[in-house]
Amino acid sequence: MATEQCAQCGGSGWVITERDGVSSGRRCDCTRAGRPEAVWEQAGIPPNYLNDSFDNFSVPDVNSNHVAHRILQQAMTIAAGYANAFPAAAKPGLLFAGDAGCGKTHLAVATVRKLIEKGFDAVFWDYQTLLERIRASYDPETRGSNKDAYQSALDAEILLLDDLGAYRSSDWVEDVVTGLITHRCNHRKPLIATTNLPDEEMGGKDAVRLSEGAARYDLRKTLAEQIGVRARSRLFEMCTIVKMFGAPDYRVQRVGR
Repeated sequence: MATEQCAQCGGSGWVITERDGVSSGRRCDCTRAGRPEAVWEQAGIPPNYLNDSFDNFSVPDVNSNHVAHRILQQAMTIAAGYANAFPAAAKPGLLFAGDAGCGKTHLAVATVRKLIEKGFDAVFWDYQTLLERIRASYDPETRGSNKDAYQSALDAEILLLDDLGAYRSSDWVEDVVTGLITHRCNHRKPLIATTNLPDEEMGGKDAVRLSEGAARYDLRKTLAEQIGVRARSRLFEMCTIVKMFGAPDYRVQRVGR
């Protein structure tokens, strides 16, 4: 938004210059004032993550938990390096893979925060919510409020897709997700995603113990099984993988304190 008292543009938001008898216009510097804050508000970051940044990401002391220290320090280094190099990063996307509560979404949001500060736009979508909105867009009664969800995910300058694969698998889901990831991959549109699903290359456990006292396990599907082999292949093509499996669940630790 232009500043009414701006001496350069007089509140129009544009500065007109002439060179060799040719007039041209450029956006006035005053329109950039407050832009990161406005973009951040429009990005749709859930309230639970609004304060997440690299500065407040918790990495345990190396002496207290050297494994968690190594995993989380490396993850933050990769994410911060991507944000600093953007848009000249080696790959246009990041995929944070790790168990629930290890800090994947925190680092993903912290990365987006830095990119917004650099002048880029971003949109946050929870994977399950996005698919439910897209499915609802086929319903004539709710089409108006949901029809832009898929287009938003396709067109966003930077898309943060949280909890990738956390939706029941079906042919329809595979088609939608493959179309979305393929479009962004082909056009080198950045995708920052998180997932807790196991994968042969990323790690993770195929079975998780449900209780300590009994040998009861939850058999988990792999990332490829949940989103499809084609989508998984495109995802690996466009994303640097940030492996966080093995880091502790800090949400549980905070509750237990």
